[in-house]
This record gives sequence, C-alpha cells and structure tokens, in this order.
Amino acid sequence: MIEFDELEEIVFIIKKQYGYDFEGYSRASFLRRINRYMELSGLATTVHLKNELINNPENFNAFINEIVVNVSEFFRDPDFFKSLIANVFTYLASYPKINVWSAGCSYGEETYSLAILFKEMDLLQKSRIYATDISTNALDKSKKGIYSNKDFKEYSNNYFSCGGKESLNQYFVSDGQKSIINSEFKKDILFSRHNLVTDGVFKECQLVLCRNVLIYFDEELQNKVLKLFYDSLPVHGFLALGNKETLRFSEVQDKFKIIDSREKIYQKIK
Repeated sequence: MIEFDELEEIVFIIKKQYGYDFEGYSRASFLRRINRYMELSGLATTVHLKNELINNPENFNAFINEIVVNVSEFFRDPDFFKSLIANVFTYLASYPKINVWSAGCSYGEETYSLAILFKEMDLLQKSRIYATDISTNALDKSKKGIYSNKDFKEYSNNYFSCGGKESLNQYFVSDGQKSIINSEFKKDILFSRHNLVTDGVFKECQLVLCRNVLIYFDEELQNKVLKLFYDSLPVHGFLALGNKETLRFSEVQDKFKIIDSREKIYQKIK
C-alpha cells in the first residue's frame, strides 16, 4: 500500500508515461482507488506499483478501469430526469437538430436513458448523442449495451417515476438473465474515449450532461472542466451536473442562470 506523500511520484509517472493527468483529482479518493488496485493486483509496495506502470503498459487499461469510478443505473435520480424533460427537452423540441454530450458516460445506462426519453418525445431522429469516458472498459460495455436483469425492477420504477410512457422492457431484447438495448438507439450515439482534463471541446452541444464526475476533482480542475463545458455550449445551451456538484464559486458561474437549483440544471446566458 502507498501513503499520501508517495502520490505525487505516481501522478508524475502516469502523466509522463500515458498522458493521463490526475494532478487535480481528490487525493483521498485517488489514494483509496490506487490502494484498492494494488490489493486486487497483488502489488505490495510503491516500488511494485511503479514497476507495473513503467514496465507493463499492457496492464494500464486495467489500472485506469479501477481508478476511475463507474457507478450508474437507468434513470438514476428520477426527479432529475423529470426536470430534464420539463425544463430542457421541451425547450429543445423546437430545434431542427440537437447535439448532446454525455460526459463520463460510465457503462451507458444514463446515456441510453436520455435516448429512450428522446424517442418518447419524438426527438431522437433529430438528435446526436456523444457519449465519452476516460475508461476504454466502460466504453466497450456501453457500446454493447448488455445489462443484467437483476436490477430491471428498480430501473422500471425509476423510469415510471420520471414520466416514462411505455414499458421499459420494450426497449430491450432479453434472454431471461440479461437484456440488450435495441439497436435503434445505438445508431444515434457515438461512444468515444475523452479525457476531460486534457482533451478539447465538443462544439455546439445544446445539452452537456456530466453528473458525479466533478466531485472527484479539486477546485482548480473543476474550474477547468466547467470552462470546457461552457465552451462546448452555445448561448441558451444547458448544463446538467450531479446533485453534489455546483457552479457556485466557479469562474463561469455568472455566465449561466439556474434552471433547477435542486437538480443542478443550468442554462448558458452569455
């Protein structure tokens, strides 16, 4: 296991070897995730970890997949989606074309939730959803769109709670144990790897959705990423954050108006 005072060298090695910049990540969270990776991988000391990072690049994907937190579910926080429908989707309905950036898409549940609601509002055919994540493992799972049936009762409850109009099961093909999202949704979603810390903007996205990612960043990095989102939105575009995240005290705070303070939905005004 490693200690706080050893983190900086690990951060330096990762950035130099692979171009991933974890400088702004919450140190407590980062340390916890690294120690978990070391325990799972049988790496006893910092020396072993450094050797792994420097001499075994083929294992780096496994490292990133453990370091990056991937937690998601369909229609997670139904009140958020209910607000999104009422305050954002109805506004965007008059647009001839809608671009959405789902940043930190994890395993795709939230992205496909957006697509399902878009379909029910007859918006999917004129929409393009860009779903990104730093984890190639998460993206591979997202592209496949295969999910265990064990949580589908909860997913269905979430779906109806946020205003779903149909049976959630109709959007999947199931074999009794797992379900795969209907292929019609995949053609309107582009999954790609993107590092919020080092990569660029997605221009002219009418909605940027990034929930429960900024909580792992320090204040400086949060500011950097929020500026990235600001630059990706046209005036009147919407930004949706996680319920523990905020624009308050950020450099772009005065460039947005609050649409829903509880569900952390904002609209760019300048």
